[in-house]
Order: sequence, then C-alpha cells, then structure tokens
Amino acid sequence: MHPFMMQRITCSCRTCGAVHPHGRGGDSGSRVQGPGSRETIAARPCLQPIPVINSIVEDLRRHGPSSERTIAHGSHGMVKGWQDFRFSDRAEAGRMLGTHLAGLSLDRPIVYALPRGGVPVALEVSRALKAPLDLILVRKIGAPGAPELALGALVDGASPQMVINEEVRRHTRVTDDYLQNARARELRELERRRVRYLGQRGQTDPRGRTVIIVDDGLATGATMKAALIAMKRQGAGRTCVAVPVAPADVAAEMRTLADLVVCLNPAPVFYGVGGFYDDFHQLSDEETVSLLQQGWSDSARAASPQDDVSRRQVAIPPLGLPGELTVPEAARGLVLFAHGSGSSRLSPRNRAVADDLNACGFATLLFDLLTPAEAADRKTVFDIALLAERIVEAVLYSAGEPDVSDLPVGLFGASTGGGAALVAAAELTGRIVAVVSRGGRPDLAGPRLQDVGAATLLIVGGEDHPVIAANRQALAALRCEKQLEIIPGAGHLFEEPGTLDAVAQRACAWFERHLTPAERRAAGPVQAAAEPDSLLSTLRRTVQPLPEPEEPGFAAAFDRYGSARVVLLGEATHGTSEFYRARAAITRRLIENHGFTIVAVEADWPDAAAIDRSIDPRPRPAPRTPPFTRFPTWMWRNREAADFTEVLRRHNAQAPRDSRVRFYGLDLYGMNASIAEVLGYLDRVDPEAGREARARYACFDPWTRELAGYGRAALSRGHAVCEEQATRTLIDLLQKELHYAQQGGDDFFDAVQNARLVADAERYYRAMYHASREAWNLRDRHMFDTLKHSLDRAGQDGKAVVWAHNSHIGDARFTEMGTTRGELNLGQLCREAWGEAAVLVGFGTHAGTVAAASEWDAPVDIKTVRPSRPDSHEALCHEIGYPRFLLPMGRDLSPSVRTALTQPRLERYIGVIYRPETERWSHYSEASLAEEYDAFVWFDETRAVTPLSGMVGTGDEETYPFGL
Repeated sequence: MHPFMMQRITCSCRTCGAVHPHGRGGDSGSRVQGPGSRETIAARPCLQPIPVINSIVEDLRRHGPSSERTIAHGSHGMVKGWQDFRFSDRAEAGRMLGTHLAGLSLDRPIVYALPRGGVPVALEVSRALKAPLDLILVRKIGAPGAPELALGALVDGASPQMVINEEVRRHTRVTDDYLQNARARELRELERRRVRYLGQRGQTDPRGRTVIIVDDGLATGATMKAALIAMKRQGAGRTCVAVPVAPADVAAEMRTLADLVVCLNPAPVFYGVGGFYDDFHQLSDEETVSLLQQGWSDSARAASPQDDVSRRQVAIPPLGLPGELTVPEAARGLVLFAHGSGSSRLSPRNRAVADDLNACGFATLLFDLLTPAEAADRKTVFDIALLAERIVEAVLYSAGEPDVSDLPVGLFGASTGGGAALVAAAELTGRIVAVVSRGGRPDLAGPRLQDVGAATLLIVGGEDHPVIAANRQALAALRCEKQLEIIPGAGHLFEEPGTLDAVAQRACAWFERHLTPAERRAAGPVQAAAEPDSLLSTLRRTVQPLPEPEEPGFAAAFDRYGSARVVLLGEATHGTSEFYRARAAITRRLIENHGFTIVAVEADWPDAAAIDRSIDPRPRPAPRTPPFTRFPTWMWRNREAADFTEVLRRHNAQAPRDSRVRFYGLDLYGMNASIAEVLGYLDRVDPEAGREARARYACFDPWTRELAGYGRAALSRGHAVCEEQATRTLIDLLQKELHYAQQGGDDFFDAVQNARLVADAERYYRAMYHASREAWNLRDRHMFDTLKHSLDRAGQDGKAVVWAHNSHIGDARFTEMGTTRGELNLGQLCREAWGEAAVLVGFGTHAGTVAAASEWDAPVDIKTVRPSRPDSHEALCHEIGYPRFLLPMGRDLSPSVRTALTQPRLERYIGVIYRPETERWSHYSEASLAEEYDAFVWFDETRAVTPLSGMVGTGDEETYPFGL
C-alpha cells in the first residue's frame, strides 16, 4: 500500500461478538499517514465477562498456583469456537493477560519482555501488576552448516547464560571451540541490543522474585525455554510464562519448565502467532524504546516522593505574568505549559499532568499567558501569535533561572495553547526539544508547522472528532519526528475516567525519550569518603597560608605571577567582600610592582568608562547616561569597589601618563548606553556622521526599554533587523580612524569600543532565542576581543588584570561547561592566545554570607551561604584547615595532589542570583580544579559586600560614580 494511502483496520470483539467503536467509525490498530509518522489508536478493552477464564482464576484463588497448572481460555475441553479467539493488537492482549495475573497475588513480580513483539504486551502486564518492566534478550546459536537449526541460545543478564540442546549437539558433533566462538559473537550482539533498548540501565535482579516472562505468542517456544532456564540459573524465586497465544502442545510443554503458565488461547489448530491478531505490525526499535520508557515512567511515578521538589511563585517578564516553577531534585528536563482558551495556570487538568511529570523527574513551569484584561477578550484568547510570544518570553526567562537554565526544554500545549506551542517551537529552533499537544489545535500554527524541528506528539480524544481531523491535518504538515495518539472514549477535555492518566503516561514517555540532558549526579545528602590523611598532609605542605587581604604579605604571595601578560582573578560569587578586597590587593601589587596598567572587569564598557573617567586626572566628557543603574547594581556599587577605585585615583594622580591605569568593561549588555556614547562622540567630532549614525541606530528605538524584545522581533521577521545598521556605523568609524584619532585617540578608542559593543550585542540578543550556548559563547568572545583590543592599544608591553566570575576565567574545557554543554569562556580563549603568559586564578569559600537576589531584577538580600557539599572541591579545601591560603597549581605540584585535584568534583558557582534551597542544581557543576585554574585562593568563611544605596550622580568628582 502506498505510504500516503490510509489503511483502515476494523475488528469485532472475539469475546462478546460486539463491534466496539474505536475513535471514529470503528478505527483500530495502526494508521499510516506519511513518512516517519504513526498514528496509534489504543484498543478499548472489552468489559464483557469471560466465564471460563473467571472460573479458572477463581479456582486458582481457592487452590493457589502450582507448578502443574496452565491457565488458558478453556482447558483440555476447549470452548466451542475458542480456537478463533483473536486480539485487536498486542496492547489489548497485554491488558487481558494483566487482568488475570493481577488476581493471583504473585510475590514481588518482575515482568520481563522478549523483544520486540513482547514489549507492548509486557507493558500492559506491568501496569496491571504495578511491577517493574525489563527485557530479557535471547540470541539463538545455530548449528554449523545449518544456522536455522537451534543448537542452543545465549540469554542476557548480569551473568549471561548459554543454554545448549545436548541432543542437537551430539548429532552435529559441535566442538567446544565452536561454542566459545559463537558465545563471544552473540555476546557482542546482545550488548549492542541492550544498549540500543536500555541505554545504561542494568537488568533488574531476579533473585528471590516472581519472574514473569512475556511474549506476544509462542511458536516452537525455543526462545522462551532458554529464557526460563537462564532465569532459574540466576536465582528467580518462581517463574511464570505469560503469552496471549501458543500451540496447545507447546503451552503444555511449558509446564515442565515454568512454575506457572498463563496462555489465553492454547490453540489446537495453530497458524502462526500473527494469525491471531488484527494488527500484528513489526515494531520498530523506536517504538520498542518508547514503550519501555512508558513503563519506566510508570515506575518512577509510583516511587517518586512528591515532597522532594522545590516550588516557587515567579513573575514572567516583561509583564510580570504569574507562574509556578516546580523543580524536582535531579530534574531531567523542563516542560513549560501553554494553557488553552478560557484557562490559566490553575487549570486542574494541566496541573494534574504537571504533577505526573514532576514525579517522572521533570521540572514544570505553569504560567498565565495573558493578563486578566487580555483574558477577558475572546479575540485575544485566539491570538496564536501573541500566545506564542508569551511562551517565548517564558522560555527566555527560564534560561536565567540557575536551577533549570541548563535543562533541555519541552512544551506542553492544550487547546489553542497547542498551536501556540508549535509556533514558539518553530521560532525557538534548537532550544525547544519536544512538544506534546493535548486536545490541541496544532492546525492553528498554520505555515509555521513546517518549521518545527522539535519532536512532536499530538494526543486527541477518540470522541473529539473535529479536533481529530484538525490534528491529522497538522500531522501531515509537520516535517519533524511526529506521532498522533488517539485516546479511546476521551472527549475534548479528557474528563472521562482514566483518560487524563493516559495523557500523562504518554507525555512522560515522550519527554523521557527526547529530553536527554547532560548526566547529572544524584542529589540529596552525600556521604563522601573521608580524604586520606596523606593527601591532606601533602596539601597542607603545598598551600601557602595567607594573612588578611589588607596585610602586605597577602599580595606579596602573588609576585610569582608578575611576569604574566594577563592575570585573571575570579570570584565564586558576585557579592563576597573578601573576593573584592583580595583582588584589589593583588591588583594594586601588580600595578605598583610589575607594571600592569589595565584593569578589565566584568561590567559594561560605558559603565566602566565612568570609573575610568573618575580615576583619570585629565578632564574628559561626562557620560551620556548614568552608570551602574542596571541590575545587579550592587555588583559594582558597593563599598569594596568604591575603596578600590579610590586607590586607582590616588595612583593615577601621582603616576606618569604612560603608567596610569585604565579601567575597562568587558561585557556587552549596555547597548543603549553605548549607542548614546557613540552618538555623543560623533556629534562632537563629525556632526554629519552623527546624524547618519542616529538614523541607523533608530532601528533599535522600539526595543530600548526591553532589548531582549529585539531578538524576538528579529526571530519573527526571519532576519537580523538591525545588524546592517549596527555594523555600518562601526565600519564608518574604523574607516575614519586616522581623521578621528587626531582629535583625541582615547575618545576615539572609547567610541569604537562602544560601536563594537552595539554590533556584538545585536548578535547576542538574537542568539538568546536560539540556544543559550550560542549566546554565552558570543558574550565571552566579546569579552576576549575587548580585552585584546585594550592590550593592543597599550602596546607590546601592555599588561592587564581581569576581574570576572570563576565561570568566565576558569578554563571551560575542564568543566561541565565545555565537556557537556559545548561552551567556551574568557579563560580558555586567553590560554589559547597567550599560553603560559595568561594566569587563571580561581577563588572559593566554604560558608558565610553573600549579597545576592532571589530573582532577576529583585532587590539585593544578604543570604547565608550553605556549607559546601562533601563531594566538592570546596569541602576538600575546608578540610585543609586554614582560614586563607593560596594553592599554586603549576609544574611543581606533587603528582598525588595533581591527581586528586584533576579528578572531577563539584565546584560551587554563585552568581547574582542565589537559591540555597536548590543549590546542588542551581550552583554546582563538575570541574577538574588543577586544569581549570593555575592557582586557587581560598577563604574558609566569607561575608557579603556592603551595597551602596545612594543614587549615582555626576557631581562631586570625589564621590562619582558611586554617589557617596
């Protein structure tokens, strides 16, 4: 049949003789709709009584299972016509098997499926018994010269078992060498298949348990026999064969091997297993894996405690739309919910599905897509473009939440939210991994359907006929991996008993299959092994204890790095006093004793230029916009930074011009301020060029209040709206360098760097909508380029001290950033450019207080820093026992210490947001300390910086720019 022609399979129930409606007009089984897609309609189980089976089950209840009993549809005296008993599909057969097995009170059952056909049957059995689902893999060993003749079989497991038919072996005269070679060959194939189906999951231990081996039917029973023998060898307590159909004589033979045999149809006339099914299509590997994941989701949902999650109320910018973010420990992915028309984040159906996803290990974000006023307007409720925009904004918001920022993202849409979710997925190609639509209107996504790259599952109620048609239309238009599932008996709202559970099961399985993040360690209490006394003793001899940062001996310890071209000084938080004071002392030493003349910091260029002007004795133009007014203001407007600025001011007042220190900003967020600085410069030196640049930069005017909105607009329009304008202004400046520089080289350099910032920021805000990795890499490349331009301007003898967070200055190649997320950073780029002339110095702490916020744009709080985790580098440093020390990690580091510090451990990174309640996932990441840094500075206990509350002004130069 041509793949684009629909095959219709109908069935009648072989138990009661009635024709049951499945979906529309009795649809059942499998419907092929195009390349790469499958529509699966779950069969509705017949609810009519089965007297013969019921009597047998009742008999078992009275007498108990025994090794001499076979449960069957009919015994030796078959019910008339019973040999024609058929199943609509494997799932229906599994449900019927599960019904009978559930009444037997089996002791601690485990369900093992023989793949691939046994998997859908076993899934339903495991659900009925609420038992673990696993695979048992068997490979036939053929006789030499006659591979179709079964000499034996190899059965997978913790200890693989080889089962040999001794009679065949005698007749074929097989040697031991032949068997060993065959065993090695089939072991490799078993391992390949296990990895394909199960990944790294180990097989469930059968010892002492009731082992139920399930297949979709038996023909000769050879594979089942091998599996039974192997399971007994592995210590199974009891064994049970469970199959829908088998030849009567084979079913009887199984009684000699198994403690219990359940066969729904022991057929005296057998014409192949497939002859007893209406739908007996060959399962693909993808279907098999998906079904297994559904079973694992069920087990996770049953076992996962709901109080192991963090829940908090959030506000989605820019409108502050209310939402609830729920994050389980060791979350495997984040799912954002897009509710349907007339609903909200409080939708009971979406919240029920979200609870199930939380139990499966997924973080969820439920939020209102509309303001109350918008929700009251029916036209707005169906504005798919607006709803999609709100979803995009929520995805970007989640990228800034530390505990979910590195998780793969999926969308769950209901009703009109389904169409909006697909439009958002089309716009956020590369960032959205999977989409599930429940009773949705994906057709409302229109032409954007062909742009969706995320794997998409469409779930529709079997009684929701108009929506079924709309989903089939959308399925045909989608070009991504896709699937349509119809839940029998369900209406549009899935209010019928069990139907919403079916949605949750399928959603969990779909997201489990597609949201596959980097490996994350198990969370919770950690009992780390105590470090050997010999290692701690060696570390105590290796580190250099330090006095307080204000004492001369502190900074003198860093003279060893005075010959470097660039010294990068990190920080484990953005709000710790000791880190600022230590960096100030080290920088002052490098300036006064080793000729460093550049301080480059993690701040925007125009903001840092305000400090540069304040420490320069020469009169220079005031900034066009107030500095340090963007969140987080306390990062530079704090007492410690102000004190350091005063040190630089005094130094420059006494130093010759060529020894004066310049203060530069490396970051790129200050686009508006940089535009103002470029225009101000051109207005002074070339008014006509200023008018041209003002006209070009006017392209950004609609987004000056919310620059992230620029990237959203560029995404919607399909092109970089202002890229050419930003680049053209920079090119014009560079082409007139000779003319402009004659009127003031410093001012020209400042203008060019601001123009570079605008050009890079334009690309950055566009990249935010595609992938966080791309945006991060662009930002750190901008930092490196800015540092390099600053050094180039200073000449070949120029030397710089960099202040930035550990996440920027530690070499990303030796952290999860590089090894898992594909991110680079400033420290890595500096090492690649300058080799050993770049020195990377990390900073760390065990406990204390820190200045940080709980949410982006929230006020600063003084928070308590939790003691470091036992499995972290910080815990190892804490065990050394010194309040402060320097740990050099150069060539002289002893092999034992280098090995210990190269071993990946967790390292803590606290940014401007700190959430102690989710600290493991928000703030810890694996790193190899000895390779990430060239040295590490330790403060065992630290305190928060002192934020300044005064408004920034441009008045008294003694207080500017901190407003003291």
